[in-house]
Amino acid sequence: MTQPITIRRVPVPRPRLPELLQTVRTLAASGGLPVLPLRAGKAPFRNCARCTQNACGGRPNMRNAGPCRCAGVCHAWAAATADPSVLTSPAWMAAWRRAACVAYHPGAAGLTVVDLDDAAAVAWARKTLPATRVVPTTRGEHWIYRGAMSSHNAVRPGVDIKSSMSYARYLGPGTGTMTVLPDAVRALAVKEPSRARPEPHAIAAPAGSGSGECRHRTPAYLERGIAMAEQRITEARSAVHATVYRTFLAVLSTHGRCGCLTDTHVARLFAVAQAKGETLRHCTDAWTNARTRLGL
Repeated sequence: MTQPITIRRVPVPRPRLPELLQTVRTLAASGGLPVLPLRAGKAPFRNCARCTQNACGGRPNMRNAGPCRCAGVCHAWAAATADPSVLTSPAWMAAWRRAACVAYHPGAAGLTVVDLDDAAAVAWARKTLPATRVVPTTRGEHWIYRGAMSSHNAVRPGVDIKSSMSYARYLGPGTGTMTVLPDAVRALAVKEPSRARPEPHAIAAPAGSGSGECRHRTPAYLERGIAMAEQRITEARSAVHATVYRTFLAVLSTHGRCGCLTDTHVARLFAVAQAKGETLRHCTDAWTNARTRLGL
């Protein structure tokens, strides 16, 4: 009879400033891990007045966003850095004094964190995923792999994937040897097709195209569609939530049924939406709602 898994709850008291800064310096110096402070509730600091609603254009490492010359801790995961001069600048020191904990941007460090939120999720991972470095969390475990991918919430009950365009709370070095990101984790981000929908089939090309292949697989056609979607979101001046949802819906209605969209395309759309002030959760919800509406 299989023994139930008991998750040891890890109390996380608010660190004192010297301890927190020592952790930050160690992470940035030893592994070049891009870090950022989180306030109470594991939330990033809000954008400063200059960066409100991303009026500054966003951080340089946010796709299709202009440079942000703000010295503050703005733009959530995109603010993460390993630069000691930034980490100890006056604006960042003010944030560290108010911080509840340290977070890092896994994707920028070439890492993926499988966030297992409870005992059931941990039991599933131990049966399904290759062993790797494990860090206990307050309710479950973080499994850390070498290799980056797009981030996804709720890929299965109690399981999130944190990598590119996301942040994970730093809770210690963990135990075990870190292994290469397996296909089993990447596959979690791939949604199964709806059983009510017929099997995918080739779409007839427009007359005169000279090709019988699906037009969506033509790189120029797909690239033009993604670029137009990015532009539509970028140029939104109001109702950003609604614009993002409608844009996602339009992209999926055109390109979502033949398998031509990749993680890279989705990451581009999410990056532009986040550059307009949307959170990763809002992006994920909008994408999921659009897929649901289309029966994907």
